[in-house]
Amino acid sequence: MLTQQDNDLLAQTGPGTPMGAFFRSFWLPALLPAELPEPDCAPVRVRLLGEDLVAFRDTSGRIAFMQNACPHRGASLFFGRNEEDGLRCVYHGWKFDVSGACVDMPNEPTESNFKHKIKAAAYPGVERGGVIWIYMGPAELSPEIPQLDWLDLPDGHKVINKWIQPSNYAQGVEGNIDSAHISFLHRSFELAPRNPRGARGTLSPDGSPRLTIKETDFGFVYGARRNAGNDEYYWRLTPFMLPTYTTIPSPAWPRTCFMLIPLDDHNTWWFTTSYNPDRPMPAERLGQRPWLIAGTWQSSLNPENDFKIDRELQKALNFTGIPEIRIQDMAMTDTMPRILNRTVEHLGTTDLAIITMRRMLIRLAKQATEGIAPYAALNGEVHRVRPLDVVDAEAELGMLMEKHREKFLELAPR
Repeated sequence: MLTQQDNDLLAQTGPGTPMGAFFRSFWLPALLPAELPEPDCAPVRVRLLGEDLVAFRDTSGRIAFMQNACPHRGASLFFGRNEEDGLRCVYHGWKFDVSGACVDMPNEPTESNFKHKIKAAAYPGVERGGVIWIYMGPAELSPEIPQLDWLDLPDGHKVINKWIQPSNYAQGVEGNIDSAHISFLHRSFELAPRNPRGARGTLSPDGSPRLTIKETDFGFVYGARRNAGNDEYYWRLTPFMLPTYTTIPSPAWPRTCFMLIPLDDHNTWWFTTSYNPDRPMPAERLGQRPWLIAGTWQSSLNPENDFKIDRELQKALNFTGIPEIRIQDMAMTDTMPRILNRTVEHLGTTDLAIITMRRMLIRLAKQATEGIAPYAALNGEVHRVRPLDVVDAEAELGMLMEKHREKFLELAPR
C-alpha cells in the first residue's frame, strides 16, 4: 500500500515531475530503425514521457527528436520537409537542424539575425542494437546506453517488437516482477523432465514461492524459490534493471527482455527483444506479433472484446481461457484503472519484489530532483545480466547466484 502522494510520485512522469527526472537520466528506447529507414526519410511522431515530439534522420544520417510544435506559431513539424540536414516547417519555411537550432528563415529579411535567437527543443538520438534510443535529460549528465545482454548480437539472433499498453508503466513492471502469478495466471503446463539447462519445464505446482531480494548496481535481482521435490528447489532469478527493464527466466532459449517506457501517465511503450546468443532465432519467431492491429502499435485483443476469452478452453486446458501468455498478462493490467489506486491494495509476502521496486524508484526519483543520477544510468555495463531458471538443492539466493554465475550475470553488488 502506498500513500496517495507516493502513488502520484510513482505514476507521474511528465516534464517537471520527480519520476520524469529519473527516467530522463537514462537513454531510453524510442523507435525501431524501420521507422526511420534512411537519411531524409519522412519524420515520425513520437510521444514519450508526456512530450509530443517528431523524430527524423537527416541527410547525414544523424537522428534527432524535436518538439512537434514549430517555435514560430505552433504548426506541426510532422508535416515538415526533411531535407539538406534539417527539418523545414511547411507553414512558413523555418528550418531546424538536429540540435534544434534555426538555420533558415526565408520569410525574414536577409540581413536579419532573428534566426539565431530561435531554437526548438531537441533531444539526441542514436541507433544501436536494433533500437533507436533517445536521451531527454540534461546535457551535462552524459549517461551510457545500457549494455543489455542482447544489444550486440547479430540481427538474426534477436527479434525486437513494440506495442502500446493502455495503462501506467508501473502496472506492467509490477506484472513482470511478480513471480507468484505464474503458478496461476499462466497455468496450462505440467512439470517436464529436466532439460539440458537443468530446469524442469515451465511451471512448478508450488504456488507460494519464497522470495529473496538482493539489491545491485543495476537495480535488484529477486529469487523465487519453489519446492521441486527430492530435496531440491525450482529457482527463478529475475533481474530488475533500471529504469524499468526485466528479462524473464525461461526453461529454454530464446529469452525475452522487456523495456517499459512511459508514453504518458496513462499509456506505456513496451519494447520486447526475444533473443538467442548462440544461434539464429527460429523462423517462426520472426516478424510482428500477430495480435497487433496492422499499421498500428495497438492490440486487437483488448478489454472491449474481453481478450477473446474462451470459456471452454478455460474449463479444459487453460487456467484463464486466454491462449497466449503475454495476452493473459494484458488481460490483468489493461482492465485495471489506467493509474492503479495503490492506497487500497493489500500486499502479501509474495509481493516483496513489487514493494522493493516501488521504494527504489521513489527514492531514486527524489534523488533525481537533486541532480543525483542513478549509477546504472552512468555505467551501462551493469545491465549485461541474464535471468536464471534452474532446479538446484541450494536453498540460499546468494550461494545459488555464485554457483551459477557463468549462466546468470556479471554481478556488481551494491
